[in-house]
Amino acid sequence: MNQPTEQKFALPTLTAMVVGSMVGAGIFSLPQTFGRVTGGLGALIAWAIAGSGMLMLAFVFQTLARRKPELDAGVFAYAKAGFGNYPGFLSALGYWTVCCLGNVSYWVLIKSTLGALFPIFGDGNTVAAVAVSSLGVWIVHFLILRGVRQAAFINTVVTVAKIIPILIFLVFVGFGFKADIFALNFHGGPGLEAEGLFAQVRGTMLVTVFVFVGIEGASVYSRYARKRSDVGLATLFGFLGVLCLLVLVTMLSYGVLLRPDLAELRNPSMAGVLRAVVGPWGAVFISIGLIVSVLGAYLSWSLLAAEVLFSAAKRESMPAFLAAENRNKVPFAALWLTNILIQLFLILTLFAEQAFLLALKLTSSMILLPYLLTAAYALKLAWSGEGYEPQARGPRGDIVRAALATVYALGLIYAGGLKFLLLSLVIYAPGTVLFLVTQKERGHRIFTPAELVLFGTVAAGAVLTLYGLATGRISV
Repeated sequence: MNQPTEQKFALPTLTAMVVGSMVGAGIFSLPQTFGRVTGGLGALIAWAIAGSGMLMLAFVFQTLARRKPELDAGVFAYAKAGFGNYPGFLSALGYWTVCCLGNVSYWVLIKSTLGALFPIFGDGNTVAAVAVSSLGVWIVHFLILRGVRQAAFINTVVTVAKIIPILIFLVFVGFGFKADIFALNFHGGPGLEAEGLFAQVRGTMLVTVFVFVGIEGASVYSRYARKRSDVGLATLFGFLGVLCLLVLVTMLSYGVLLRPDLAELRNPSMAGVLRAVVGPWGAVFISIGLIVSVLGAYLSWSLLAAEVLFSAAKRESMPAFLAAENRNKVPFAALWLTNILIQLFLILTLFAEQAFLLALKLTSSMILLPYLLTAAYALKLAWSGEGYEPQARGPRGDIVRAALATVYALGLIYAGGLKFLLLSLVIYAPGTVLFLVTQKERGHRIFTPAELVLFGTVAAGAVLTLYGLATGRISV
């Protein structure tokens, strides 16, 4: 039997991976999620902060791709190289969980969209919704098992297809834009009088993180790149294109409906905005576009999740069985574990009133540790000069960009609030069992003294969070 040839992705495919990973459920819910907490001014400030911070992070990924080409497994590899085995493991576990939670949010939003026509699906977290979503999970699972190259090609096609409805939305809403409505919404309007501008902007931060998650997609797939330089370019091109779409969708919506009306829209709220401009067919059109978009993003994130576990196992940061591949060179063990976790999360949505919002905010919170460690590693390299021409330090520009990305990640942790940080520890603590298995089977020391302190902090935080959940002091 002929062995499959090694798969290599060109710049357009890598860029499609970034765009396909970033453009999913989040963009279709922006009018409502922003309308709930801020007006036009707060939204402009939020996008300026998020765009600048994520641009610095995109530069970080570009720099690391150039300075450390041997680290071709993405975010977790940087954390491990910079700070040790356990932080590297936590980064891999966190990023993998983000992929799984993101996929759960996609299914919830699909079923919520269909719930407008078929009440049996409700807001995406009914028994019928979970059952149909589960069927979809396993259909995609077996599609990917047939080969990553085939799935990546489908992702590229779907990425192009899902951008078209968004562009059409922008055209119609642009024509329907009313300056007087935008002016009334600029400072928030009724319902936000008591909220300061800082509080409004802070309330958007986890939302902006959610829609940017996926910026590292090309980095995760860097081992498939035809040219290493394409990894950084794909990250920048994908980021800039998606940023333009996000800002336009948000700001144009403030010129169509008053902010309180935006806040009350059913998700996908882009459908309600377009309905206000062109009539009922607009809502149907956006709903169809959302389903195409989310299915495409789901495929991207399924690929990413399996790739993270596979790459981590190959580099001794996850148990060895996760490095197993089938004859199509697909990491099947990692894929099975991924979809089992997604299935478990889907079942848990039955017990959450606002399943989509919870998944969105927890996804955003979980990604912050991998982003922070990546930015801090880039800062460490630039400050020490490692990976550069022989000199005391790297170029000043690299130091500044890495420092700004690090500060941005820390600021996001603060903006997200203690609640979701604590909830993320409930996942990190028990997940450490995989680290214990990995260290034992490799014959490595389990924890260094510093890692033991870190684990103790994570475990203590998880116990306190579970106590808070049990006593009602922390709610989901």
